[in-house]
Amino acid sequence: MVLAVKVPPDLISGEVDAGFGKLADVFRRTMVSGQEIGAAVAVYRDGVKVVDLWGGYRDGISKAPWQEDTVVTVCSTSKGVSSLSVAVAASQGLISYDAKVAEYWPEFAQAGKDGATVRELLSHQVGLPVLDHPLTLDDLVEPGRMSAKLAVQTPAWPPGERHGYHAVTLGWYESELIRHADPAGRSLGRFFAEEVAAPLGLDFYIGLPDSVDRDRVAHLHTWTRYEALLHLNTMPPRFVLGLLNPRSLSARAFATPGIREFDDMNREETQTVEMPAANGIGTARAIAALYGCAATGGTEIGLARSVLDSLINPAAQPTRGMRDKVLHVDTQFSLGFMKPFPTFTFGSSDKAFGTPGAGGSFGMADPDTGVGFAYVTNRYGFHLWSDPRELALRQVLFREILGARSQT
Repeated sequence: MVLAVKVPPDLISGEVDAGFGKLADVFRRTMVSGQEIGAAVAVYRDGVKVVDLWGGYRDGISKAPWQEDTVVTVCSTSKGVSSLSVAVAASQGLISYDAKVAEYWPEFAQAGKDGATVRELLSHQVGLPVLDHPLTLDDLVEPGRMSAKLAVQTPAWPPGERHGYHAVTLGWYESELIRHADPAGRSLGRFFAEEVAAPLGLDFYIGLPDSVDRDRVAHLHTWTRYEALLHLNTMPPRFVLGLLNPRSLSARAFATPGIREFDDMNREETQTVEMPAANGIGTARAIAALYGCAATGGTEIGLARSVLDSLINPAAQPTRGMRDKVLHVDTQFSLGFMKPFPTFTFGSSDKAFGTPGAGGSFGMADPDTGVGFAYVTNRYGFHLWSDPRELALRQVLFREILGARSQT
């Protein structure tokens, strides 16, 4: 079972600008209520940091406090960071969203994928949420071997016809796309570090480097897949049942090298390899700064206006509707991000884009208000998105402070 601890008020720190005190109040109440172990929230508006709060325990067992520089694995919240890296590559002219993937990576054309576009791939529409020849941790550090396994995969449905959450594979396909298009042959993790993290000074990593002190890394307090059965009211029932069937598309889509249960995310070997869709590690401050940059035009990282417009506007929907073949609910994706849809509205308008992560983390950009928002935690919750702890913070920010629309 997920560990529960009581966080004392003196383990909550940070700062908020005038006008954002209500958000700080909600964060404090949640921290001391027993719902958290350790967490952080950050908000940038018009390029300025206006909220930076953290508290609780980096490790709830040893009672090591969460510090200002504590970093934590954010699972699929990593997808937004990775997809903004792809957006930078597109802005540099390395790729075009409307080009065929095979134009950059010829081997990708195998098994009926020859016509699939970059836009379709990044919008979870090419049918590649699973791998029939699973990757190992050793494969992840051997680009040639990894590339071959990814390229040979047969789609689970005709590209463009349906969509289904590429929970883990999306990041590897993004990385191979960049590696083949980049003259320097950089992986996504290296491209992000040099082209995105360095200009913005972000404390975020795709593949944890040796330079990061391991005492800074928060311990994840997680749950087993069978515990999810006790929370059918918070996750789609068909999705939960799918997780328990190893042959289902849902279970196979979440299969990750070296990880049988979420607790394996705490192992050194699963933190140091690059899993751009699943194992990014960093601070809420870094995620909010990156999204805040994108929300205000992205000039610091060279984001082209045409590319930003593509992120803001929704992608063409699959021809057979919005029902997600992996999550078994209606979803909406565009260029590596989630976009607002009826059961998950976020931001002040449909221009918002971001990605939630397993356990409860979330990062997003809201271009209409110039806001970048991020929440991270090491106590795993059971919601696919809008974890109540994160949602309470987002609601007070957009509803009460910014006067924007409802958040769900």
